[in-house]
Amino acid sequence: MTTIQKFEKPLGMRDTLPRQFTHQQHIRSKAMQYVEQYGYDFIQTPSLEYFETIGKLSSLDESSLFKLVDNQGEMLVLRPDLTAPIARVAASKLLKEKNPLRLAYSSTVFRAQQQEGGRPAEFEQFGLELLGDTSEMADAEVISIASGLLRKLELSGFRITIGHSAFIDHVIQTLISDEVEQSRVRTALLERNFVGIDAWAKESPKADKFMSFFTKAIQGNKVQDLITAFPELDNDVSERFVALILTLEQMEELQGIVQIDPLLVSHIHYYSGMVFEVYGEGTGFPLGSGGRYDGLIKEFGADVGATGFSLRLDRLLEVVGLQEPSITSHLLYTDKASYLKALQMATDFRSEGQRVTLQMKSTVNVHQEFEENFDYVTDLTGGER
Repeated sequence: MTTIQKFEKPLGMRDTLPRQFTHQQHIRSKAMQYVEQYGYDFIQTPSLEYFETIGKLSSLDESSLFKLVDNQGEMLVLRPDLTAPIARVAASKLLKEKNPLRLAYSSTVFRAQQQEGGRPAEFEQFGLELLGDTSEMADAEVISIASGLLRKLELSGFRITIGHSAFIDHVIQTLISDEVEQSRVRTALLERNFVGIDAWAKESPKADKFMSFFTKAIQGNKVQDLITAFPELDNDVSERFVALILTLEQMEELQGIVQIDPLLVSHIHYYSGMVFEVYGEGTGFPLGSGGRYDGLIKEFGADVGATGFSLRLDRLLEVVGLQEPSITSHLLYTDKASYLKALQMATDFRSEGQRVTLQMKSTVNVHQEFEENFDYVTDLTGGER
């Protein structure tokens, strides 16, 4: 065992320094104000949950969970996401009071890292959940809010890629007969490994039908045309996917932002319907994702529809850029003789909305460097600046 140094942090943990915290808070506040306009109420769930419930329902591998044992001998986990905990509290109480139910959150999640690779083990998710509505309009609502929120944060050039978990599962199961090959193809699609798909097709004597669908899909054929070309795919799932697409096509604010990808496979196993991923311009990683998870909330005894999305606050900060409210910062130098006057002046400035730092001048080592942190400096000591 290596010796832990005093300034060392656990693997994947990060310090949020003052300036970054200010920018995060600014983004968080703007986002909260935006989604509240759509009738969403904010909720906070515990950082610790039972492994037998939230832990086992997580979309993550067990090795990615932070686990610990309480003094009663129960296995606990630090929450790896917010969707399952919100489904728990909604099913147990809130849906009995209001259904449909609109909830939002801005909270940290925890995901253990096996080795240092620059990925955080703790980060903040901002998102919302619409519970109790099975319609495609509910799916369209969360997609529209995600799009509008990114615009509110002044993010340009983003795109939202939309697929359907049940539809692509139906495609794979209908056009590929062997379960082992189905699993191989699903994994390749999840990894966007199209070379792997080609390799599988060369090895499989019954790959023709799926490869025909695959080729038409990557060429940009509409889902409606794919279903026409493969009548065996026409079922309730396909109809719901098409109904969602038609709804989205009527929403002017989504034009040029949304792209439909019938080959999209999500890594989140509890998504059972619409799924989507959000990408910023020039980024190779998703800023967030969302989807329908009717099956997950049934695990808590509620037979209702459920859909939502979450965004990574740390990744948003990278692409949106540093933002902070334009509050004037004022430094007041004082000494014992001018202290009461400085207190009154600071009060007056603060009443005008300024940020005021009252500082004994004699305790500052390097005045020039310290003063560079402020917009204005007032010296009440009568000394030289």
